[in-house]
Amino acid sequence: MDHAGPMTIRICHLYPSLLSVAGDRGNLLALTRRCAWRGIGTSVDEADVGVTPDFSKFDLILLHGGQDCEMRVAARDLGAKAGSLREAIEDGAVVLAVCAGYQLLAKYYAPVDGEPITGIGVLDAVTEGGGTRFMSHIAVGCDLGQGKQRTLVGFENHSGRTYLGPGADPLGRVIAGSGNNGEDGTEGARYREVYATYLHGPVLPKNPWLTDHLICHGWIMTHTGRLAIVAPGVWRRPAL
Repeated sequence: MDHAGPMTIRICHLYPSLLSVAGDRGNLLALTRRCAWRGIGTSVDEADVGVTPDFSKFDLILLHGGQDCEMRVAARDLGAKAGSLREAIEDGAVVLAVCAGYQLLAKYYAPVDGEPITGIGVLDAVTEGGGTRFMSHIAVGCDLGQGKQRTLVGFENHSGRTYLGPGADPLGRVIAGSGNNGEDGTEGARYREVYATYLHGPVLPKNPWLTDHLICHGWIMTHTGRLAIVAPGVWRRPAL
């Protein structure tokens, strides 16, 4: 595909009317605003129930949180989208998945009451329902391959206990809070360019460095050009 011309980040927002609790739509606003400040265009396609997009056309994919009932509706519909979504992830598309979105990309979520909800299995992780909720501010230490530790902050509000298998790395290590399960010190999951987390806040407005990381990697992985960091918060596009 020819990507010559003005720089544009192509974003797909999955289930915007179904999965967007705790102000998670703010993640989309953070992405579009920080792109605009740098003269980078954005295009946003919404894919609700019954809409099956070609995920290979997008640089960034957002999948946010919701309650169990909404999550069941999304899980049934996501089966029709799973093939294209898996292919896009394997090809390097950047995905931010929050809370229920995290669980839907994993193998399953088994609530305390009710039948298990099957995910698409992109992430090697399972979630078991717990009797108490993790509700607190949280700080997480992250190293996303930039050669230094960064701190991710947000608010966690979930009763699921997520356990990672060998095929997924944690997004980070808990400094304060509970994280994936309150036991092993992990928070979130990473696989290729999938960034999964329980952090609300929303997470991107609270962590602009992560927003810039997703924008940069979305462009690098999908376009022929790449962004070079000239100084903190200042990018340029090298000659091709």
